[in-house]
Amino acid sequence: MSDPLRLGIAGLGTVGVGVVRIIRQKAALLEARTGRKIVISAVSARSQKDRGVPLDDYAWEDDPVKLATRDDVDVFVELMGGADGPAKDATEAALKAGKDVVTANKAMLAEHGQELALLAEGKGRVLRFEAAVAGGIPVIKALTEGLAGNDITRVMGVMNGSCNYILTRMENANLTYQEAFDEADGLGYLEADPELDVGGIDAAHKLALLASISFGTQVKFDGVQLEGIGCVSIEDIHQAADMGYKIKLLGTAQMTGRGLVQSMTPCLVPSTSPLGQLEGGTNMVVLEGDHVGQIVLRGAGAGEGPTASAVLSDIIDIARGLRLPTFGQPADTLKTAPSANSGTPAPYYLRMTLHDKPGALAKIATCLGDAGVSIHRMRQYDHLDDKAPVLIVTHTTSRDALDAALAKLPKTGVLASDPVALRIEEV
Repeated sequence: MSDPLRLGIAGLGTVGVGVVRIIRQKAALLEARTGRKIVISAVSARSQKDRGVPLDDYAWEDDPVKLATRDDVDVFVELMGGADGPAKDATEAALKAGKDVVTANKAMLAEHGQELALLAEGKGRVLRFEAAVAGGIPVIKALTEGLAGNDITRVMGVMNGSCNYILTRMENANLTYQEAFDEADGLGYLEADPELDVGGIDAAHKLALLASISFGTQVKFDGVQLEGIGCVSIEDIHQAADMGYKIKLLGTAQMTGRGLVQSMTPCLVPSTSPLGQLEGGTNMVVLEGDHVGQIVLRGAGAGEGPTASAVLSDIIDIARGLRLPTFGQPADTLKTAPSANSGTPAPYYLRMTLHDKPGALAKIATCLGDAGVSIHRMRQYDHLDDKAPVLIVTHTTSRDALDAALAKLPKTGVLASDPVALRIEEV
C-alpha cells in the first residue's frame, strides 16, 4: 500500500467544510478507489469558529502560506477565493515548495492561469481546478480526457445558477427583474458583490478557462465580451416566450478565422432545446467536437456537495498518479489568440421604444438596411402615452453589422430609450 496522500486545506467555507466532511465520511471508499489513504494534515481559515465538522484532528495554521509549505502536506487545497492576495500567494508558495495544488478559484485562474500553469509545470507539479467551473459537472475532465481526441468547435452554456434562477423566476412568477433579484438576494443566492453574478463576471471567468482548454490558447479573460442580465425586462421575457424562446445568460466560445470569440451575454434560445428547458439554479455546458458531435452536460453548478465532489475528483486523480498539464497541454505550447468581436452570424432580437411620430419606423428600417441588416419580422405593441414599443427580429446577420446599425439609431431622433439587442442562438 502506498503512503497516505496528505492534504492541507485553506478555506473552511461551504466548500471547504464539504471536502472535510466527504473525506471523514468516505475514507474507506476513497482508499479502495485510489489504493492509498487520503488524510488531512492541517487546515487554515480566517477564524477557528465552529463549522459543524470536527477539526481537532488537524493542525491549525493562521497563515495559508505557512500551510502551503508544511512538510506534512503533499497537496495544497485552495478554497479561499479571490484573484489575488492570500489565495495567489499561497498557491505560488505551494508550487514553489513542490506541492500539487487543487483549487476551486476561477477568478485567480482566469486572471493568472498562464503564469501559474507555467510555474506548476516547471516544478513538475499539477494544478487542478475541476471545481472552478460548473460545480459538480465534470466538464474539465470531459475536455482534457474524454474529448481529447476531438477538435472542439464550440463551447457554450449556462454557467451561473443565480442568473438562471432570476430569469426563471421572472418567467414563471411574472416578476420584474428587480423583484426576482431581491428574492435571489434574500435567499443568499448572490455573491457579496452581486455584480459578479448578474453582471456575468463569475460566468465569464469560467468561460475563459473552458476556452483555453478547448482551443489550446492562453487564458484571456479580458477578451470576453460581457453583458449582464440587468437589461432584460419582463417584457423581453414575455415577447421571447411568444416567439418560442427563453432568455438565458449564455456563454459561447469558438475559434474563427479572425480570432477567439468569447461572449457572456443574455441570448434567446429555443424553448424546446436543452438550454431552454434549464430551470432554476442548474448549470448546463454544451461541448461540440468534430468527431463526437454535441455533448450536453447538466447538473448542480454550486453548493457544498457538488463543488466539494469536484474538488475530491481532482484529489483522487492525484492519489491515483494521474498527472496532466493544467490546461490539457503544456502551458508553453498554448497559443496567444487575438480576440474577435463576433462569431458566426445569427438572427437578433431588438426591442426599442420610439416616439410616436410619423416616419419613426421608416427611419429605424433605413438605419438597419443601410448597415445590411434585414428585418425578418416586426411587432408594434399598444402605445404608452406618446411612446410606441416595437419589437424587431432580424434575419441572420453579423454582430459588426448590427452594431453599425445600432450606432446610427440615436441620430434618427425617434428613440425614446436605448434599444436592447439580444442574439438568438439556435442550439
